[in-house]
Amino acid sequence: MADTKELKNEELSEEVSEAVNDELTEELPEDEAKSKGPKANWYVVHTYSGYENKVKANIEKTIENRHLEDEILEVRVPMQDVTEVKNGVRKTSAKKMFPGYVLINMIMNDVTWYVVRNTRGVTGFVGPGSKPVPLSDGEMKPLGIKTENVFINFTEGDTVNVIAGVWKDTVGVVQRMDMGKQTATIMVELFGRETPVEISFDEINKSNY
Repeated sequence: MADTKELKNEELSEEVSEAVNDELTEELPEDEAKSKGPKANWYVVHTYSGYENKVKANIEKTIENRHLEDEILEVRVPMQDVTEVKNGVRKTSAKKMFPGYVLINMIMNDVTWYVVRNTRGVTGFVGPGSKPVPLSDGEMKPLGIKTENVFINFTEGDTVNVIAGVWKDTVGVVQRMDMGKQTATIMVELFGRETPVEISFDEINKSNY
């Protein structure tokens, strides 16, 4: 008799658990559901010396031609300002932080690996035996790459309100989104003309109009 009672309790517990799981699944936001899929990571690619910008441009062109915007999110050649003094004159110029290397934020699969690996000027991914190894959060921070994602409720083409910062209370249309830098470029009116302005995701909210 006791065994029968315990069996019924187990069956009831399973039913309750399934019901709760079904309810949670139904309420799971679409954006969160998507995040359960393949995750994009930052990878380092080695290039021939002086080919960094060419590699970046070639990969970006391939992304556009093959419509890989959702798989290869950003290609970056990290730069830094370097100040030199020559003949008593101080001059500041932008120089590559890592000559011969390009950073790529991408979802690693057969297609993206092939596209990057076969780009002219690329000699391979950085990793043991040229096996791509993603950068850790600690390795990305010195490069100015944010590792904490900000929730966004807008996309390219949406009208948004700027809710903080210098451009607060400005309304504009999102022209481009940079997931690596977590910024959006919107068009604002400046001196009587439309001008593109880059604003952080956390300073923008989708307009209800």
